[in-house]
Amino acid sequence: MQEELFTSGRHIPHIDPSLEIWHWPISLYLFLGGLSAGLLFFAALFYILGKDKEYPTAVKIASIVPPIALSLGLLALVYDLTHKLYTWQLYMTFRIESPMSWGAWVLLIVTPLSFLWTFSYYREIYPRLEQKLQVFKKFKFLTNVEKFVQENRIYMAYVLIPLTLVLGIYTGILLSAFNARPLWNNAILGPLFLVSGLSTGAAAIILLSKNKKEKHMFGKIDLVLIIIELALIVHMIMGYYAGSQVQLEAMQLLVGGEFTLIFFGFVVILGLIIPAILELIELIGYKVPSMVPALLVLLGGLIFRFVMVEAGQLTRFLY
Repeated sequence: MQEELFTSGRHIPHIDPSLEIWHWPISLYLFLGGLSAGLLFFAALFYILGKDKEYPTAVKIASIVPPIALSLGLLALVYDLTHKLYTWQLYMTFRIESPMSWGAWVLLIVTPLSFLWTFSYYREIYPRLEQKLQVFKKFKFLTNVEKFVQENRIYMAYVLIPLTLVLGIYTGILLSAFNARPLWNNAILGPLFLVSGLSTGAAAIILLSKNKKEKHMFGKIDLVLIIIELALIVHMIMGYYAGSQVQLEAMQLLVGGEFTLIFFGFVVILGLIIPAILELIELIGYKVPSMVPALLVLLGGLIFRFVMVEAGQLTRFLY
């Protein structure tokens, strides 16, 4: 008589670390958070440098994106939560060792600041819209609010610089803090996500700008950021090769595994190398539609988040 013995380990839905519990809303949230951080960083930086008239899209026009992006990102985050009505409890404490706690509090500060920054330029950038809506005529107290915000805009800029850097790097540290996931357990993820967020921010400014000088400037900035991002990706892969056997096996999902085509084809080649070549050709003096590399960078940044979130959940340390 032949006997067979079947054994199985833990397989508890939404608990066991080998299962996928983070879905598309988290990837979207990480992308929108990084994009907003990049846009607000450049807006604050160029305002402090006194370049708001020279680079109006970066400081003024593109500022409409962060409030919308952060709102959509937060909605996606809440949508993914199992117990949505208890979200407020996250703000009942602050844990200095928790990246999620840092992110929650930074978002609580950055989001209203992004609305105030956009509001301070509302009548200047959208005069026709104000003529139709007559918001300031209906709510006269807004004039005093606008004056106060405009007078203190420089202080907002100084506050936004460090906060946006924290927001950008937090999106990567949020993943790297999960030690049980070998693909995420890499110190490079924080700086990599920050640089990627700045790059997508620069790309969005290029896409929205009608100023040739501004496009040229942010083309240079984005080219430098892409080169840094590529160097960090190489560093990340080398780190996996030099890591433990579990990390080496996890890395094979990106190099020689099911995510190889998406990672190298769409993120590295289509989202970084091709835009870098196009931006370099444009800087040399040849005519290249600026929207093409900008769109590719944005698409690559979005796919990069999806790949890292999805692939990371398929890996785990065995203790």
